[in-house]
Amino acid sequence: MKKRTYNCGLDAAVDVVGGKWKALILWALHHEPLRFGELRRSVSGISEKMLIQQLREMETSGLVHREVYHQVPPKVEYSLTDFGRSLNTALIPLGEWGEEHMATIEAIPRD
Repeated sequence: MKKRTYNCGLDAAVDVVGGKWKALILWALHHEPLRFGELRRSVSGISEKMLIQQLREMETSGLVHREVYHQVPPKVEYSLTDFGRSLNTALIPLGEWGEEHMATIEAIPRD
């Protein structure tokens, strides 16, 4: 696996949480571990395929922990690691900024 180098801390942070879904998944896992179905319902609009892909990437990045319970029926829960919780904490001010400026952002013309 190729080692990444970054220009600054923001570059590194955006690489880890880049895209539409990862921040929303982090936020959904903020309070408690969730099973896959619960997580999918919590992240409105995400497809099952995309959620699986994003969770795998987040697990590889060390943001999310996947716990498999060997029982019948099988049970899998996803939770934040300490690394994931620290990123979630860093995203709180960004979410507050978004709330404060949501009307302005929604009014921006999009293609």
